[in-house]
Amino acid sequence: MDRVLNLLADDIQLVEAQFRKDLDSRVPLIRKVGEYVLSSGGKRIRPMLLLLSARLVGYTGDAHVGLASVVEFIHTATLLHDDVVDSAVLRRGQDSANAIWGNEASVLVGDFLFAKSFSIMVRGGNLDILRALSDATTQMAEGEVLQLISTCDLDLDEEHYIEVVRNKTAVLLAAACRSGAILGDCPKEQEDALAAYGMDLGIAFQFMDDALDYVADQEEFGKAQGHDLLEGKVTLPLIHALRQCTADERQRAEVIVDQDELPQEDLDYVIKLIDTYDGILYTRERAGIFIDQAKARLNVFAEGPIKEALCILADYVVSRAK
Repeated sequence: MDRVLNLLADDIQLVEAQFRKDLDSRVPLIRKVGEYVLSSGGKRIRPMLLLLSARLVGYTGDAHVGLASVVEFIHTATLLHDDVVDSAVLRRGQDSANAIWGNEASVLVGDFLFAKSFSIMVRGGNLDILRALSDATTQMAEGEVLQLISTCDLDLDEEHYIEVVRNKTAVLLAAACRSGAILGDCPKEQEDALAAYGMDLGIAFQFMDDALDYVADQEEFGKAQGHDLLEGKVTLPLIHALRQCTADERQRAEVIVDQDELPQEDLDYVIKLIDTYDGILYTRERAGIFIDQAKARLNVFAEGPIKEALCILADYVVSRAK
């Protein structure tokens, strides 16, 4: 991963400067909340994907910097809204914005970031990029609603869960890759290949988050262990365990998921259930399959340092510990 960061160091520095410029507002609270979330340790995966995709197809201009800032703004807006919906108090190991400034401020600053993103894109004047990112934000909203109606649903199967993940998480990574490709005015085959790479990468990324939620501690992962379960989110490790477990074990799990509170003994029971039926191993293996698929999407491109960087970034997704 260090090789990727070194390759993109100058561009990332420009993107960080663009964040500060794009947060300009007459309302001080907007800048304060926006800078707090943007500086809270995000990995900048989405901007990196856009920057690398643009380079891979030979783009030599400077519009990629502003667009990389836009995709991170969109991502940050969704984080602000997600934390309100989830009543989260932690984000990346520190107090969430809504825990500090309240739900109202978080929602409204998230709205500002969405609006600002589209204002920047319209000024950029590329209709295809505007279409790609606007379609992605629409799908993300649909994904949030899909997840909401799937809360506490132990009948949720893997196929439908992947649909939630594809819409809620992966679509923005795909759109970041597609936007970089559009900048370079590459053949449609290459544009679609990069978008598919981003989609597969995004699904794998979410699967790893699902696994880490059950195995990483709060200090390491930035949120409490079992946080997804407390919110009633049925994710892939549990979906797999429920396919294998006995009727009695499933009934106990249903009672636990339906509770408003999550006592440690109940969390321990679900973690043991997942461990018994290799839910974490299965989730990691499924993530690995999507990563292999993502890297195969790049076969339409010649070998080189940028393609190698995209493969390194993909491998990082399944090797990360937080």
